[in-house]
Amino acid sequence: MATDAQQKWNATHLPDLTGRTAVITGANSGIGFTAADALARAGAHVVFAVRDVERGGTAAARVPGSTEVRRLDLADLSSVREFAAGWDRPLDLLINNAGVMMIPEQRTRDGFEMQFGTNHLGHFALTNLLLPYLTDRVVTVSSGAHRWGDQRIDFDDLNRTSGYDPRGVYAQSKLANLLFVLELQRRLAESGSPVRALAAHPGYAATNLQSHASSAAARLFMKFGNRFLAQDDRAGALPTLYAATRDLPGASYVGPDGLGEMRGAPTLVGRSAAASDPAVARRLWTASEELTGTRFPQDVGARG
Repeated sequence: MATDAQQKWNATHLPDLTGRTAVITGANSGIGFTAADALARAGAHVVFAVRDVERGGTAAARVPGSTEVRRLDLADLSSVREFAAGWDRPLDLLINNAGVMMIPEQRTRDGFEMQFGTNHLGHFALTNLLLPYLTDRVVTVSSGAHRWGDQRIDFDDLNRTSGYDPRGVYAQSKLANLLFVLELQRRLAESGSPVRALAAHPGYAATNLQSHASSAAARLFMKFGNRFLAQDDRAGALPTLYAATRDLPGASYVGPDGLGEMRGAPTLVGRSAAASDPAVARRLWTASEELTGTRFPQDVGARG
């Protein structure tokens, strides 16, 4: 009889992915790298979509299997458009993984607040531009942080031109990720597309993401947490892999099954009421279209 540990889903349960292509943003480190490694080992061709191609190449060289590296800077919409314009073949899986967390106030090349611009707007534009090629699913990495603070999208000041709070702005960007998935799935279903939009979060995973926090106190706390509380990046990548390969309904949200969704095996998890509001999701979509100049394509899946 199998033990509980053996019954828990892990990367050894990945199906044969031979012939499938996956794009992973931020695949050179953390859970993005771990997910890329697991998918490539399962037979997928994995595209490392990264800002620094030299670092991306070094990371890809550590992965057995079929890989390539392409430049993508989510904080620069011209880079996002260039990446999408260079894509010319079917794409089975897009994993919107890259992100920044609780950093000092900064702006993207296009003038957006960096966390909202990178974590949400960059991925929003990338997804819409690649949708004509997508054949299976989009997985967007969110966070339990979407529950922090007042749990709302500040439509009056999306780019935080006043009162910048690194923690609150990060939480808003992760809430935006879930609302994006909700509205994307609605649009996909309405268009009759078989493509699915799903979300995942890693729980508390020890990665280098936390090392860029804006305050020394926050960095010290997270260093302690990474050492004594967090699961490693391989465990942190499992919800992403589960969402990427399991037969799940559109708009599903996957996270760890442990206490507080901090660690554990991947399972379907709940989200806040604010992350489940279809009216807010549609409003955010419209605002994101205006900010990025990208739209849900009429030919979704047509070139896949």
